[in-house]
Amino acid sequence: MPFITVENLEYAYPAHEDGGEAFTALRGVSLSVEEGEFVAVLGHNGSGKSTLARCLNATLTPTAGRVSVGGLDASDEANTFEIRRLVGMVFQNPDNQIVASVVEEDVAFAPENLGVPPPEIRRRVDAALRTVGMYEYREHAPHLLSGGQKQRVAIAGVLAMAPRCIVFDEPTAMLDPRGREDVIGIIRKLRDENGVTIVLITHHMDETLGCDRVYVMNGGKIEVSGTPSEVFTQVERLRSIGIDAPETVSLLYGLRLAGVDVPLSALTPDECAAAVADAYGKRVSPADSAD
Repeated sequence: MPFITVENLEYAYPAHEDGGEAFTALRGVSLSVEEGEFVAVLGHNGSGKSTLARCLNATLTPTAGRVSVGGLDASDEANTFEIRRLVGMVFQNPDNQIVASVVEEDVAFAPENLGVPPPEIRRRVDAALRTVGMYEYREHAPHLLSGGQKQRVAIAGVLAMAPRCIVFDEPTAMLDPRGREDVIGIIRKLRDENGVTIVLITHHMDETLGCDRVYVMNGGKIEVSGTPSEVFTQVERLRSIGIDAPETVSLLYGLRLAGVDVPLSALTPDECAAAVADAYGKRVSPADSAD
């Protein structure tokens, strides 16, 4: 059984008292996440991806359908505490997750609330801060940190809960390129070295390279799914729903339209560069290269 199973999930936001209309954000979404897997969920604004993220750890209760986490029904309120312990959430604005005036106290907050013994809390806090590269800042005030450093502290706070899965809801949306690179590096490290199951919600295509599976959402539904290679080679289909393929694939696609024989499956920059070099190497005759 997959660690997370989503079956025909629907979620409708109720009408607001100020006259705002009800809105259906999810329309029959089905997907699964295996233990230890790195899954990316892509989509433009309003596609339903953040609503889906909140359903995965029982922050939102489905209007219809079912979410199962570790065999527990997320719609059953009796399971809410355990599901939120199993599935941690990291949001795009770290200021919304930081609650203490000292870094190490903030990271200790969640395990303290879980009733973890003090010696184990100390061990978890130190280990989490070392994992995200923030141990030397453990006695600093969070409000003095950069955006990227704050996000690392937020990740450490979730890690200290010892979850089996972490859902990252656009964790780099408010960061500069360096901060984005650092946070994505930590996310990949958590899966590769710590065995944490990862669900990454993002609209940055390059952040999904190296993941196991990709789900592309549009209008509250899963529009495309598969491995990164299977999804990103569908350039025209992605563009039809307002999503660009990664820059590497877009370059290769343009070359193919120009008659150059290159594979669209060369996703990483190194693979792309090698594919282009190989294609143009084949097109250069020995006589031309001598000239």
